[in-house]
Amino acid sequence: MSLEKVSEMLKKQKLVEDMVHGQSMPRQDIVETLVQRQHLAELHKLMTELPVGEIGSILEALPVAEARLLWEQIPAARQNDVLWEVSDSRREQLVGSREPAFDESQMNAFELVEGRLRQIPIESRKNLEGVKPIWIDLLGATKAERAYVGAHFGLTLPDPGDVTDLEVSSRYHIEENGEIHLLSNFLLDREGNSRSVPVAFIVHQGILFSLRNEELPVFRLQRRRARTQVGYVTDCTDVLLDLYGADVEYSADSLEDIYTTLGKVGRQVLSETISDGEAAAILGDIAEEEDLNGRIRGNILDTQRAINFMMRSRIWSPTQFDDAKQVLRNIESLNSHTSFLFDKINFLMDATIGFININQNRRINQLTIFGVVFMPINILAGIGGMSEFSMMTQGVPWPLAYGVFLLGASLMGGATYVALKHFEKRQVRVGKIGPARAQPKE
Repeated sequence: MSLEKVSEMLKKQKLVEDMVHGQSMPRQDIVETLVQRQHLAELHKLMTELPVGEIGSILEALPVAEARLLWEQIPAARQNDVLWEVSDSRREQLVGSREPAFDESQMNAFELVEGRLRQIPIESRKNLEGVKPIWIDLLGATKAERAYVGAHFGLTLPDPGDVTDLEVSSRYHIEENGEIHLLSNFLLDREGNSRSVPVAFIVHQGILFSLRNEELPVFRLQRRRARTQVGYVTDCTDVLLDLYGADVEYSADSLEDIYTTLGKVGRQVLSETISDGEAAAILGDIAEEEDLNGRIRGNILDTQRAINFMMRSRIWSPTQFDDAKQVLRNIESLNSHTSFLFDKINFLMDATIGFININQNRRINQLTIFGVVFMPINILAGIGGMSEFSMMTQGVPWPLAYGVFLLGASLMGGATYVALKHFEKRQVRVGKIGPARAQPKE
């Protein structure tokens, strides 16, 4: 449909230009320029809206002359993506020796050289020639880039964002050709925005392919260790196991941060007084740490399942098998920590809510005291408003009469308040002495 539309627009453009060119009119050059600009603007708008894959198909189907004209109307920001969608022959016809480039610092190949990983940034297709990697790390790769890298190594690379809807039981499997596919969640602990990032792994002919759409601290740590430590990794399965081990370490570090945060919150909760505003802030901190603790628990359980699957696949060496068991033991210890943190979070949540209830009871108690203090005053005020009061104070100047009346009301209110306070202190003292008397003598 788009090919027909583009072909029709090109034919219409050529027809109108021929008609204008064949007529003689004043300022013919200006008219031809305006008509041409109008048609080119329409093509440019269309090339901005169409998907790059569809543009590539149109360029392949058009004659060379029309394809070159259409190429000039593709926005510069999209030209590199479109080049991935056309064949090498058509690309040479359009742009000569220019090759489609990879996004800088988005993809890397790692070769094993003298016991260390050597990082090779993939910035163009030439970077893959003659490379014998054990690990290909793709970060935010486009569909065309994944297709080219996959075709270069003889496999199909998925988008990690598209495979998250798979059932959990389908995230770990082995293809008929021996490819091992895994989809795991890795923790990204950012203050106020912690989340799990899906990462797709494929083990194919001795190469580990990792695909993700976000940078992760675990991968940075793995690259630094493998580059600096001799013998840290020996093959692609070593890299995979170390990535899972580093993820468990990262989860442990995040749990330590939760311990620190809950320690600060605990000191606030166990203080003598907490305002409602402070209680609301504490509840927010507790809820955030509870969410992070839940993510850590889900993350390490996902890692546990992936390692168990790899152990059942029997592709690890005895040494790697022992390392995997150690990682599983670390996961078990973290599970106990997360369970303890859940209990501590529930305690702090209940304690904070208890302080909120105490503040509410204190305000209600204050209102009750005010009501009791002003109750006799209200009674006196009612009496003072009666006609009998005027009769009783007949012959007494009204300023004196009402002054004495107000003084009596104030004395009665003050006496009631002092009596209530004395009664309250006595109740508190009895409550403290009572349990002490109940203690058995040694």
